[in-house]
Amino acid sequence: MSMNHSALAAARGAQGAWFLYPVTVFPQHTDYAGVVWHGTYIAWMEAARVECFREAAGMDFGAFVQAGIDLPVVDLALRYHRAARLGDRLMVMTRLQPLTKASERLRLVWEYEIRHAEYLCVSAQVTLVPVDMARGKVARQLPSELEGVIARLRSGAGIF
Repeated sequence: MSMNHSALAAARGAQGAWFLYPVTVFPQHTDYAGVVWHGTYIAWMEAARVECFREAAGMDFGAFVQAGIDLPVVDLALRYHRAARLGDRLMVMTRLQPLTKASERLRLVWEYEIRHAEYLCVSAQVTLVPVDMARGKVARQLPSELEGVIARLRSGAGIF
């Protein structure tokens, strides 16, 4: 069954802009019963986040590393709604939550939905914080070019 990407995006559009990352469930993603292994969803979410930086924000994730910034996951929450199966075509949808408090500007909270055309498989939230790789501590601020990228993503600019 093919997924109607524009219909899915339009349906979700009322809730804000989402970056869409299509995946197909292959044998290596499943257990012996053909059900997607739980850890696969996390790998798909990370791939979608990295592609969102590249495609929607115009910055390769390696630019953070070159700027001396790492973005480790500090919090991860998943809710499994319905299993995906071998051969399913899914859409990993992600967006960076808007800033709610100035004091949390360095906390990057990503929302996710992994959907089959007919149902929700997984909803999740992942929080990243920038770490200054030279000091090994949480960065007090991002380099200006990285701040701009984060601001564009938070506003939904460039998201499909």
